[in-house]
Formats: sequence, structure tokens, C-alpha cells
Amino acid sequence: MPMPRPHDLLWIDNPQRLIWRQAVPAWAAAGLAALPLVVRRDSDPSGDRVPVGLRGALRSQRAAAWVPADAVTRVVTPEMLIERLLSAATPDAQALPVMRALRLLAAKHWPWPWGVTGSCGYMLATGLPVSRPDSDLDLLIRCPHPAAHGDFTPLLNLLPSLPCRTDIQLETPQGGCALTEWLRGGRVMVKTARGPILTDNPWDSGHAHPTGT
Repeated sequence: MPMPRPHDLLWIDNPQRLIWRQAVPAWAAAGLAALPLVVRRDSDPSGDRVPVGLRGALRSQRAAAWVPADAVTRVVTPEMLIERLLSAATPDAQALPVMRALRLLAAKHWPWPWGVTGSCGYMLATGLPVSRPDSDLDLLIRCPHPAAHGDFTPLLNLLPSLPCRTDIQLETPQGGCALTEWLRGGRVMVKTARGPILTDNPWDSGHAHPTGT
């Protein structure tokens, strides 16, 4: 199984194999066996552990941990969740603005791999009602090669007509950056496994600067 990437959802063979960064939260203990973990960005010198986070029903319910790579039994990517759009959500969930926006986006042909993350992605993966009427839609675009601003014009033209606010992240070899921030030009903050950096080229590590410089 390939090493999971940030924003992937994964299931493990035994919750006892989690290595917590702090004490196990009381809200998390009961649901560890059934709920997926969200892969987060972090570096592991050993190279054989996956940084993960657990989310609960409330925004305040978040916890970070590590899990051995060989404990992972199933991985669902943001791209795979688009395929579940019409089949994995209840009628109430389908009526949410984020779901209506996602259906409009999925009806179009886009030239890059993309998927859904955040609360909407988690809801599609689990069936849990974690998205609300005022939730944002979080999207991820895989962009391994340098792109031109004009490549995203059709998408940007569609966004104002969507029924909810939409946040889009470009995933480059360096890490993840906000599409709107990159389109403004100049330095952009890229989230990497070793922390955030500022760069004027999200595809070239030679242009990176520590944040705050």
C-alpha cells in the first residue's frame, strides 16, 4: 500500500497502535475503532509512521497522533470521495449547500485530479452529519507540475455561482498552498511536512524562505 498523503482518510487494524502526542481525549476513546483518521502534515525521521489526526463532532474536538504504516488497512483519498457523491450521502446531506456545490463542480470536466476534503469529505466517508448549512466547501487540486494562472479561469468563473464559500488548495511537490493566494502573485505560504514556508514558486524548493523572513 502506498504511503498515505495529507488529507487522505485511513482506517487502522487496532486503535491501540496509535501513538498519541498527548493523553487520549475522552471524546475520542469511544469512536476510535470505527472512525477514520485524517492524514496531517508532519515529518517522521524514522519514515515508517504516518502523522494522523482524529476529529470529533465538534470543531473543538481535534487530536494529533502517529500510527505505524503497517497498521493501515484502508485508505480513501479526496479524489475517491467525488465518486461517492451521489451514493454515500443521505437526502438531508444532499440538500446541504456544500453538497449542491460539489454536484455542480462534479458535473464539469476539469483537466486536473481533484477531490474534496474538510467536513464535507469526512461526511461523505463516514455518513456523519459534520457539515452544516453554513459550512465551507474544501477542495484539493493535484498540481505536480507548474501551472499558469489562466489554467484556473474556468473554475474561478464558476465559483461565484456556487451556493457556499469554497476554499481550494493546490497540492504541489512541496506541499499545499491556497489557490487564491498563489493567483495574487508574489510569495505564497506553502504548508510542508516540516512547517510552513514562503515561496514565489510553490513547485521549486530552491525558492523557499522560512516564514517570517
